[in-house]
Amino acid sequence: MNKSFSSEASQTDGERIDAMPDEAIDLSDIPEVTEEQMKRAVLRVNGKPVERSQRQMNLLLDAFIVEYFEAKAGEQGVQGLINQVLAEYIYNSDR
Repeated sequence: MNKSFSSEASQTDGERIDAMPDEAIDLSDIPEVTEEQMKRAVLRVNGKPVERSQRQMNLLLDAFIVEYFEAKAGEQGVQGLINQVLAEYIYNSDR
């Protein structure tokens, strides 16, 4: 099921959906996404595929941010949790 990126305009009434509270949106007929599906997913930024690799960088964060993630990280580790949160932010902001 390899489909190329489509630049056609959406037929969804985005303004109506955005105005609805989350509780009013019926998601019952949408199956959960599996880990296997996520592994095969193609991440796109501005419509262009982005390679799934990691790069090292040095980053200065406020101490309270590091302390928060250290307290929440558990077995995943601080870097893994921060990476997950940033990826989710990108995914949700492009919707």
